[in-house]
Amino acid sequence: MRISFTFGADIREMQGKGASRRLRHTGKVPAVIYGGHKEAQALILDQQNLLTMIGDERFYSSIVQLKISNGTQQEAIVKDVQMHPARNVVVHVDLQRVVENEQIRLKLPIHFKGQSISPGVKVQGGVVSHLRQDIEVVTLPKDLPEFLEIDMSAMNLNETKFLSDIPLPPGVTIPELAHRNAPVVSIHSPRAEEPEPVAEAAAAAPAEGAAAGAAAAPAAGAAKAGDAKAEAAPAKKEGGKK
Repeated sequence: MRISFTFGADIREMQGKGASRRLRHTGKVPAVIYGGHKEAQALILDQQNLLTMIGDERFYSSIVQLKISNGTQQEAIVKDVQMHPARNVVVHVDLQRVVENEQIRLKLPIHFKGQSISPGVKVQGGVVSHLRQDIEVVTLPKDLPEFLEIDMSAMNLNETKFLSDIPLPPGVTIPELAHRNAPVVSIHSPRAEEPEPVAEAAAAAPAEGAAAGAAAAPAAGAAKAGDAKAEAAPAKKEGGKK
């Protein structure tokens, strides 16, 4: 069984929101470990120690070893890391016990090999679209790889690689393949840029101006006709007095 990370853990006696909040103020992180045919156990982890590990993708796809303060050691996989929404602070960690002869289920990152030298990119000017970054696998702990790799070095334009194209080490399976073969990566033509609407706007401006002028002309004519009638009316009135 390959162990990638080892770190200490204390047993957490006090539980609840208030106790967890007080732990975080002291630089500690509440955690829980479950599975392995045992009761769930509340733990305390070190904040700074965790922050040095969570940036490594292997932390989420490897077996870690906990050295618990009661003198026991426990292998586990990381199931969830909750981060603070505004600060670089770990809020809570979920861990699952690993039993040597029982399969585990977890997500592995996908590494894309040879994408920059593929004919579709290097010669044909295509653009790579990564449709999946990781995939869930089922395996025994002893067969767990750090990542899965897909070779793109021979891909051409408008070609796609699927889940079934990922080489799997012995003992590793992808459950999703039982009901669908999802696309993982493709190379496609870059989208043509839409023409700027400058020419259309310039052509539309005179037309709008002409239309506005045509609409204004009858209005102006009507106004002049109204003025002429207004001037003629008093003249008739004066003529009547004479």
